Amino acid sequence: MSPSQGSSVPSEHETVGAYALGILDDAEATAFETHLAGCEWCAQQLDELAGMEPMLAALADLPGSGSTPAIGESLSARPGPRLVEKLVDEVSEQRARKRRRGFYMIAAAAALIIAGPLAAMAAGGGSDGGKQVAAATPAETTFRTMSDKASGTDTSTHVSATVGMSHKAWGTQAVLELKNVKGPLKCSLVLVAKNGQRVTMSSWSVPDWGYGLPDGTTPESKKPLYIGGAAAFQPNEIDHFEVVTFEGKKLVQVDA
Repeated sequence: MSPSQGSSVPSEHETVGAYALGILDDAEATAFETHLAGCEWCAQQLDELAGMEPMLAALADLPGSGSTPAIGESLSARPGPRLVEKLVDEVSEQRARKRRRGFYMIAAAAALIIAGPLAAMAAGGGSDGGKQVAAATPAETTFRTMSDKASGTDTSTHVSATVGMSHKAWGTQAVLELKNVKGPLKCSLVLVAKNGQRVTMSSWSVPDWGYGLPDGTTPESKKPLYIGGAAAFQPNEIDHFEVVTFEGKKLVQVDA
């Protein structure tokens, strides 16, 4: 409900629309500006009614208006109080609709933000015994679809690795599954071709808690690492794969 509704409201409130249209004379405009200095409602309405040029243009198109007046003439053609009130109400309603649309867009965005993690949890199987189960990573999903795989375990380091391979026109796509490795370490997956060439397919850091540890104390430490890589060699040109530290220590070898 606006201050213009109700018999006890001072008449100055009713002139905000006329002031925005620029149709008050000097004395009326000065009186309204004096009122505006102390009226928060009128100041807000005037701010919302800034940019009334489209409404001024609409006045010229009203039935019975005749030809479009010049700018100077339009200021002297004073619309009646009901027309001014109608214009004010129309602009206010348009602003209110925009605010409502903005609120709906914010609410929809919030729903997507909330639903995203829930969808990921559902894709990962929901929960297990009250504990959230992490969704499979893209590398893990790709690994599970690969039919060509080779595995190896180092008897010294006890690190286990399985490499999934897919033939591509440009070479070989690979995904490594790494288990029983403790951190902190920085490692690389190296392809060794039959001609002796060595190509680093990917590299990563092993955090303190490690990957794929049967006796791990956290879900992260028990879960294997899945990481992808690629090389220009075809599968039949590969001799083996090595997981090596940045210091050059070989953790495990997987024959292709």
